[in-house]
Amino acid sequence: MRALRSWIVLGSLGLALVAPVLPAQEEATTAYLAEWDGIIHPITVKYVRGAIQRADAAGAAVLVLTLRTPGGLVDSTRDINTAIIEAKTPVVVFVGPSGGRAASAGFLITMAADIAAMAPGTHIGAAHPVAGDGQKVDDTMEKKMVSDVASYARTLAAQRKRNVELVEKAVTESRSFTEQEALNAKPPLIDIVATDVLDLLRQLDGRQVTRFDGRTETLMTANAATERVEMTWSERFLSALAHPQIAYLLLTLGTLGLTIELWNPGAIFPGVVGAICLLLAFFAFQVLPVNSAGVALIVLGIGLLILEVKITSFGLLGVGGVLSLFLGSVMLVDSPLPELQVGLQLIIPVTLGMSAILLFLVRLGVLALRQKAVTGEEGMVGEVGTALTAIEPGGVGRVRAHGEIWTATASEPINAGDAIRIAAVQGLLLSVRPDRMPHRPEAGAQYHAG
Repeated sequence: MRALRSWIVLGSLGLALVAPVLPAQEEATTAYLAEWDGIIHPITVKYVRGAIQRADAAGAAVLVLTLRTPGGLVDSTRDINTAIIEAKTPVVVFVGPSGGRAASAGFLITMAADIAAMAPGTHIGAAHPVAGDGQKVDDTMEKKMVSDVASYARTLAAQRKRNVELVEKAVTESRSFTEQEALNAKPPLIDIVATDVLDLLRQLDGRQVTRFDGRTETLMTANAATERVEMTWSERFLSALAHPQIAYLLLTLGTLGLTIELWNPGAIFPGVVGAICLLLAFFAFQVLPVNSAGVALIVLGIGLLILEVKITSFGLLGVGGVLSLFLGSVMLVDSPLPELQVGLQLIIPVTLGMSAILLFLVRLGVLALRQKAVTGEEGMVGEVGTALTAIEPGGVGRVRAHGEIWTATASEPINAGDAIRIAAVQGLLLSVRPDRMPHRPEAGAQYHAG
C-alpha cells in the first residue's frame, strides 16, 4: 500500500513536471466577413451595424467588409463610419475583387477603416458631393457642401495617418486613384494590396493596428476561422427596392394597375397591387437622386391617363400621358453614375408595353360606345313587337314587346296583329310606329310548329 501511494505521488509529480513543458495551444480566432455591393443608403447602415455588433459580441479578431459601390447618401456614410470608429473589433475595408471600385461615399468609408485594402485592378475616389435630388445647386450651396465633406474627409485621413492632401483632392477635384497609386502615395491612402480575402488575412497576421482613439492592437489572423455575415431577408428585399431599375418598374406597374382599376371599377386586385407598387417605389425614391421635373412629368402622365378614363378623347389624352411618362422616365433619376440611371433599354420596352395596353383599353372603350344599348329604356328603342289592339293616330292601345304587354301610342294608324317598332319610351308608355320591314319574331315570343 505504501509503494502504491509512492507511485501515485511520483506519478502526480511527474505530470506536474511534464505539464509546463508541453506547447501551449494557440487560441482560436475568428474573422467575420461582410460584403456590400450597391448604393450606400439606410439599408447599408443597418447591415454594417449588424455585422459589427455580431463581430463584437463574438470577440472576433477582425471584421473584413468587402466593398463595391458607386456612392450613396452622405448621412448614411457618416452613420457607417461612426459604427466603424466605435467598433470594438478592428474593421478592414477591402475594395474588391478585381474590377471593383469604391467611389464617392465608398471612398469615405474606406478612409474611415482601421485597415484600408484594395485588390489589383480596383480604384477609389471621386467623392465630390452632389445634391440628393439630382438638381444643380447654386455656387454658394455647392461650396458649402464641398467644404463640409472635404473637412470630414480630412479629419478621417488625419486620424488614420493617411494622405490628407490626396483625400481632399478626391472631394474637391473628384480625383480617383488606382490601388498602386493609393499604396505608393507618401503617405499612402491604403495599407494593403491583396488578391482576395484569404490573402488579405495572411497579410494582416501580426500587423499592429492603431485604433481611432489611439490604442494599438496586434492582429492574429493567420489561422483564423471565417464567419460570413449574410443579409437578412428584409435587408435584401429593401436593398433591392432601392435599385433604380426596380424602383422604375414598381412605379410603372403601380401606374398601370391604378389605370386598369379606373377603367374597370370594382376589379379591386389591379388597384390594390398598383397602390402597393407605388408606395414601394416612393420608398425607393427616398434614397435615389430623383429629379423633381421627372416626377412632375410622371404625375402629369398619370393625371392624363385618369382623364382618358373620365373624358372621351379617343386616346389623345392617353397618348399624351404615355409621352409624358416616357419623358419623365428619362429624366427621373439624375446622376452621372451609370449604376444610378434608368437606361433606355428598360424605358423603351416599358413605355411601348404601356402604350399597347392603353391603346387596347381605349379601343375597347370606343367599341363599347359604338354598340347599341341592350338594357333599360335605350335598349328598347328600335325593337319590334306586335299590336294587340288597333291604335288610331294619337290614340292609345296595347302592344307586346320584350315578352311583356305595354301601353302604346302611335302617330299612324295600326291594326291589331300588325308588326310595330318602338320609336321612344316615356316611362311606361311606348311610342310605336308600323314596322314595314320583313316581319321578325319579337324578343321573348314563342312559336310552335304545327
